[in-house]
This record gives sequence, C-alpha cells and structure tokens, in this order.
Amino acid sequence: MPLSDDQPHTRTRLPVGEQPSSQMSARQARPLRTLLTVLLVVTLLVLAISIANRGKPDPGTAAGRSADRAAGATATSGAGPAPSGDQPVTATVNGIAAGFPHTDQGAQSAAANYAVAIGSADMFRADSRHTIVTTIADPAAAQALQGRLDQGFGAETVARYGLDAQGRAPKGLTFVSRTVPVGARAVGYTDTETKVEVWCTGLNGLAGERSVQPVVASWFTLTLDLRWTGGDWKLTDYASRQGPAPMPGDEQAATAEEITGAVQQLGGFRYAR
Repeated sequence: MPLSDDQPHTRTRLPVGEQPSSQMSARQARPLRTLLTVLLVVTLLVLAISIANRGKPDPGTAAGRSADRAAGATATSGAGPAPSGDQPVTATVNGIAAGFPHTDQGAQSAAANYAVAIGSADMFRADSRHTIVTTIADPAAAQALQGRLDQGFGAETVARYGLDAQGRAPKGLTFVSRTVPVGARAVGYTDTETKVEVWCTGLNGLAGERSVQPVVASWFTLTLDLRWTGGDWKLTDYASRQGPAPMPGDEQAATAEEITGAVQQLGGFRYAR
C-alpha cells in the first residue's frame, strides 16, 4: 500500500569515514600550495647564486688565474704549499737554466736547477765540473766553491763509484747520477740574498750486467745560499744533509738493461717554483 506524504521519511547514515565533509577540498589544496612554495624557494635560490657568481672572475681569464695561484700559494690543508710559480725560464748558459726572476720564487727556481746541475754525472769530470761552477756561482765565491767541489768529487769519490780518474765508466756500463727536486722553500729571503732548501731524491750507481755498484735511490736536502748579482741568482755556498726519506715501496727492482735504457732515453727538466 503506497505511503502518503504524511508518513515519516527514512534517512540513511553513512559510516563516519565515508561521510562527505566540507574539509576535503581544503585538504586537497594543501599539497598543491606546498609544492608551489617549494618551487618558489628553489627559484629564488638559483637566482641568488647566479647573481653572486656574476662578479667572480672567469678561471680562464688572467684575473681568474691570479686568484687561483694566490689560493694555491696560501693553502693550509696540511699537504704543504700547492704547486705554483712563474713560467720556467727559457734562457740557458752551458745547458743550465739562467735569467731567473728577482723574486722569492725566482730564487727557489734557481736553487732547484742548480741542485740538478750539482747532482749530475758531469760533476764527476773535472772539465765539466769547472764549467758548471763557473756558470752557477757568484764570481766572488767561485774559487772557494771550486776548491770544495774538486775535493768532494776527487779521485777517492770517482773510484768508489767504479769510475776511472777522468770520471768515465768502464766499457759496457753506464754511470748514473741524477738529482730530482721534490720541493723547495726560501729561508730569510731579501732582495740581495737568500737561503733555499731543496728536498731531493737522487739516483747514483753503475748500470750494467757486470756492475758491482748498482744504481740506488737516495733522499737528501740541499741548502743553497744565493746572492742576486749580475742580474741573476748565483750560488755562494751549499750544504747537504740526509733525508727526509719516505718508506721504500714494494716495487720490483728494474733490470740493468731497463735502468740503462731509462737514463739514456729519458731526459731531465728545468724547474720553476
């Protein structure tokens, strides 16, 4: 029987979690608003970084390179001074670099190159030794240096390395004497004179199948006194001490043929600080 409009209507109640709410639309809008806020913050950060970098010098420009060198020279990371310095000199006298800048770094460069000359095989022959001293020494100190070096590289020394009186190796053997600077620092620098310490590693000995004096490596520090004279840094005195020496590695020693080939085929360098 149909119900009249006077009868009470039936109401259906949904579970609480299924009831529509007016807060749903507000909750849905919040993630969108959060996303827009994040995007705005990121955009502002990128813009700020771009403006800040606009005033910095390009690393490829002269200003940028100067800033990089200054930063390297003053690095205090604990690893010591970063590699730095002027362009190596292009002039040479008797095969030794010459014409160093009248600066702290120029003095260090001169000392490194003079260390190479003093530690070369040419020092074991009287004629080439005298040429080296004349080239690198202050004329006022050349005679005294010549006497010391003649004594240091005299008959007893050359005989100890298996060389003859003229500093020549026996037939079939190659005499090796090479100094490699590892680092340098100037002590008490002034415009007229300075003392430079050069940390070096060296190779000395006779390379060959019948050698009784095989090539060995050593570590030492040369202290070179330099004076600015005649438009260049020149040597006035020197001293040497052992070390500091690192722990030896576990590399396999090269054969006599490999050492000979390396010495004859691979040349040395001119150095700048």
